[in-house]
Amino acid sequence: MKQFNDMVLAAVKDGISDLHISGNQPLVFRRNGTIHTDRAVRWTSAEIDNLVKELLSPVNLQILRSRWSVDFAFTVQHVRIRMNVFNTVRGLSLAVRLLPGTVPTIGMLNLHPSLLQIGELTTGLILICGTTGCGKTTTIAAILEEINRSRSAHIVTLEDPVEYRFVSKQSFIQQREVGTHVATFRQGLLDVLREDPDVIVVGELREPETIRLTLDAAESGHLVIASIHAARAEDAIYRICNSFPLDSQDAIRFQLASTLSWVVIQQLLYVERLRFRVPLLSILRGTQPVKGLIRENRLPQIENAMHTGKKDGMFTKERYLDEFLTPKENFVLPVQSFRPAPESVPDAGYTSSLIGGAVQNIRSTPNVSPWTERRTAAADTLSPPTIAFQAGSDGGSQYVIDDNENLEDLIAQLGKAAIIPSEEK
Repeated sequence: MKQFNDMVLAAVKDGISDLHISGNQPLVFRRNGTIHTDRAVRWTSAEIDNLVKELLSPVNLQILRSRWSVDFAFTVQHVRIRMNVFNTVRGLSLAVRLLPGTVPTIGMLNLHPSLLQIGELTTGLILICGTTGCGKTTTIAAILEEINRSRSAHIVTLEDPVEYRFVSKQSFIQQREVGTHVATFRQGLLDVLREDPDVIVVGELREPETIRLTLDAAESGHLVIASIHAARAEDAIYRICNSFPLDSQDAIRFQLASTLSWVVIQQLLYVERLRFRVPLLSILRGTQPVKGLIRENRLPQIENAMHTGKKDGMFTKERYLDEFLTPKENFVLPVQSFRPAPESVPDAGYTSSLIGGAVQNIRSTPNVSPWTERRTAAADTLSPPTIAFQAGSDGGSQYVIDDNENLEDLIAQLGKAAIIPSEEK
């Protein structure tokens, strides 16, 4: 654990954004978007297993055993970390993302100051888009912190996992982690409208039902901020609309057009003169012409609307680079925004004893059956549920199952048993 802590601190000081640890392999890290290798640092598979045992809570350990991967966030050496533990041919591997200990402001992230206007909105849908690792979650956190600092509101977040922990200031913020505090994004969105929210944050739009409920929440008069994987504004709108059957897409387009306020596309651009990466944005605003294009399904014209929407605060990537980033002289160094600092949240997490036993069931649903024929060494440490086959009174077979076993595992084991030739049973 000490070796891991020292490595994290050194990574923060060196401006490293990601660490990749794999058994008997050199340490791999990402700096300014580029992958590098440190051959002087090498972890054995056994050392990684021991580290994971120290890092994971009992619930997360159960998730790892159930689906062979787990995603979680925690704080080490005053540095906020998001980590994914997953199984590979080398055993367990770790993907570590370093986060600020405190929520950075929009200015500290070198974002366009017009994003401050989002914090002034009381209704509408805000989409923060981009590829994995481009800083969508950090941008959303900066927007939330602006709301938290400037006005009174009840903010409810649905995240997977919770990366930044907020201290309520002018606003009252309640954070729910999918799989820990709520079963799914869908359930969280069904709950949230009964929780008197002003601002709703949806960590990621993936499933059609999540998208539909998010649009419903925005249409009901709330400010909804959500992230979605998309490289262009047109792609984000297309993805939302085409997540539904053809006979529903017209209604979804009208609903999206009526609620859309901002679409922010973000990527990280390495600037040679600065020697670090800064956010490169394109911004679409929900003006009446843009809403009309969405209703009429003329999505290929969205890019033209951004070119002609300068007076409405819209930017294409090219114009954002030419008009904002290139002339800008004062940038905040990433090491200042991401420097290690004591977390500002004074209270530790707490799991109510009334539902503590249910948390494991929420988070342990496997994506595939863990009891397949070819299991890796890491999975071999798990014991499959014991199913006893006994002769029934009618001469047939009956199953005797321990009530404490996981239902999904039992189903998988029964399915496997069903295909074994009778002479082998």
